Amino acid sequence: MAAFAHSAPCWVDVQLPDLEAGKRFYGELFGWTFRAGDVAGGAYADALSDGELVAALAAKQDGRMPTAWGIYFATDDIVASVALIRQQGGQVITEPVRAGRHGVLAQAADPGGAVFGLWQAGDRGGFQKQNEPGSFCWTEVYTRQKDRVDAFYETVFGFRGTDLGEPGADEPGTGDPGAAGSGVDFRVWSPEGTEPGPDTAVGGRGVITDAFPAEMPSYFLSYFAVADCDAVAESAVRLGGRVPAAPFDIPYGRMAVLHDNQGAVFAVLQPPAS
Repeated sequence: MAAFAHSAPCWVDVQLPDLEAGKRFYGELFGWTFRAGDVAGGAYADALSDGELVAALAAKQDGRMPTAWGIYFATDDIVASVALIRQQGGQVITEPVRAGRHGVLAQAADPGGAVFGLWQAGDRGGFQKQNEPGSFCWTEVYTRQKDRVDAFYETVFGFRGTDLGEPGADEPGTGDPGAAGSGVDFRVWSPEGTEPGPDTAVGGRGVITDAFPAEMPSYFLSYFAVADCDAVAESAVRLGGRVPAAPFDIPYGRMAVLHDNQGAVFAVLQPPAS
């Protein structure tokens, strides 16, 4: 079982109206294979890349649930984490619940409304592979309440923040690249006990500006590493998805924001050539 430090992103899953359609899309896009999961409450498929766990696809049990990718952060004490979330102005959506022998999960929302999960490992630590093509590599939250949200994550998870002005995208879904000195408000978070900065960061925070409709909710955008960003974007369209942010270069490689064939948003990142 992979060991994840407290507060590290350790898992992602996506809630979909049509699980089989999702398996076809991601199976061809990322080369994933699937096996039936054993989480109670509905159809669930573990996604594997080269035989290693990288994500999961789940069939939505309620049509009112968003079709969206969810991010989970590791915790050593999920009960204490849930109490701290409440104390810091967050909302607990799902109280801690055991997922068989795998571990214990909970879902919460930050003060700006962005939803995330907590995971206390049992037999399953989380990703068996990351930062390689076909696997998770980064996550960032977009919010309108940056001050409250920064304080929330830095207290709940012990993150140490660094302001960069270099987000993955200038605004969510626009495809306008941020750049150093651009004036874009972006912050990265490093785990407690590390030297804060891009080299140790595990996630980031961007801002949703007034240029976007007020009804646009806060949300997490999770990234998957790919070998060829442009080819993956083309494949997403061929498979029935959309590309709201076409491939563009950022200081950390080449990225695109995509929608799958059911509307779930995610990003892909091609690291720079070494």
